[in-house]
Amino acid sequence: MMKNELVIKAKLIRALNDMGVTSISESDIEVLKTTNEAHGDLASNIAMKLARVLHKSPLEIASEIHAHIDMDGLEKVEVKAPGFINFFFAKDEFASAVKNILNDELNYGCSKSKNTSILLEFVSVNPTGDMHLGHARGAAIGDSLARILTCAGYDVKKEYYVNDGGSQVLHLGESIKSRYFALFGKEIPMPEDGYHGPDIIDIAKTIKDEVGNKYLNDDEETLHFFMERGVELELLKIKKDLKLFRVEFDIFTSEKKIRASGLVEEVISKLKPYTYVQDGALLLKTSEVYDEKDRVIIKSNGEYTYLLPDIAYHVDKFNRGYDKLIDLFGADHHGYINRMKSALRLLGYDDSRLDIELTQMVRILRGDKEVKLSKREGTADTLRSLVEEVGVDACRYFFVSRAPSTHLDLNLDLMMTKNNTNPLYYASYAHARLCSVLNQAENIDYLNATYSFADEAAISLIKKLMEFNDVVEEAAKSLAPHKVCAYVQKLAQLIHVFYTECRIINKDDMENSKSRLALCKASKIVLRKALELIGVNAPEKM
Repeated sequence: MMKNELVIKAKLIRALNDMGVTSISESDIEVLKTTNEAHGDLASNIAMKLARVLHKSPLEIASEIHAHIDMDGLEKVEVKAPGFINFFFAKDEFASAVKNILNDELNYGCSKSKNTSILLEFVSVNPTGDMHLGHARGAAIGDSLARILTCAGYDVKKEYYVNDGGSQVLHLGESIKSRYFALFGKEIPMPEDGYHGPDIIDIAKTIKDEVGNKYLNDDEETLHFFMERGVELELLKIKKDLKLFRVEFDIFTSEKKIRASGLVEEVISKLKPYTYVQDGALLLKTSEVYDEKDRVIIKSNGEYTYLLPDIAYHVDKFNRGYDKLIDLFGADHHGYINRMKSALRLLGYDDSRLDIELTQMVRILRGDKEVKLSKREGTADTLRSLVEEVGVDACRYFFVSRAPSTHLDLNLDLMMTKNNTNPLYYASYAHARLCSVLNQAENIDYLNATYSFADEAAISLIKKLMEFNDVVEEAAKSLAPHKVCAYVQKLAQLIHVFYTECRIINKDDMENSKSRLALCKASKIVLRKALELIGVNAPEKM
């Protein structure tokens, strides 16, 4: 909630108390931004809500509240039928807002510590191939979310779960072994579920350069080496791609180590009262909690399903003492949510502490042609190739610009367009414009001036700047980084309007010039901070 909304709520509560109404709390009062500036900056319908309680008309109650309102910081208060109370901020409040931004600089919009720890897991791509565009959206959203949560006052740790203990690693090792043998003119068939991407050939060549013909024996030791070294090389490549994408993790947790720790067996033991055997497989009674049906956790051949080690991994995360766990997964994990929460509830954990968010699929367009993604067949565009084509900033901005729950059409042509139809270009140009005008004012001491604002374009821009903390809080609360992108677009629009309609540097009117330059500086600070929260650079020249 905006600080100004809290101020108005406090004023309303004090006015009601003065009237003898003491049963109203902050949560009972609704204060909203007006859609028409003629109706003020904020408005409340509390008088209409109290009509039945006080047995008076809403207009009568609103007028009585008006008479008791503390006017400090307000220019005026109006009562409008059928009982709205409209609040207009005093002009010096806008000057104070600009000064606050200049004083706080890049801390503006951020909140004090909430003393709440969050473990955020995202990406967690299997180390079996290159990072492709299907993973990039989750990476951009997850990292942006971590930045926003941190700004909102949460203690955030970013974690990558390395799936290095399942059957996919076996298939990876077999695939690399086949390519490695082929480099020496020996043929070993690719596994049925093997990986055919060019990256597997590259890994085989790297291993050949490292060890020569040392592993030309077709035995278990050879396969084990290719599995281990394959995972290491794939993970190194993933980390490199992520760093290029401005994404770095605090923690890497290995599935293999989770399995080796004995935690899986401990989980099986604790879940025993909720399991049963059917056709030789062990099933967990997840349908007794949230799931639509029970789930196999151990196959009839004794192998673990992917769910069982994942349950153990989440137990490990809970046991580390975080207040909140957030998982950001792809849309194919829809059924995963209820089965995981069911398992944790059966184990006695508070599953409400786990929030699993899904990121929908991306449709990649080049012109009018859709690019199909296929990791195993090696026909997918990689994150690396997209970054080389359109840049990190465009990749990150467009991936975050839509709600994770919506499908995304990624138009590569639009991402490279150098005009205002490209939302990133539009926002970047706004920042560059501000930098340009501030560079022209190097000899003007506007930071120590007294500010005054009367232009409609300037006041509209300041009001938007004042919303920034509210936007950060809401984006953090709803786990919705795209709300910051929406704010960036509106802020950029108001910056362009202000730049166009107000003569910023006027040597014949230095008082107004200093105020407008201060507003330029404040706008630059907030726009840069907003872009930083989604991992996008703010250019100074274009």
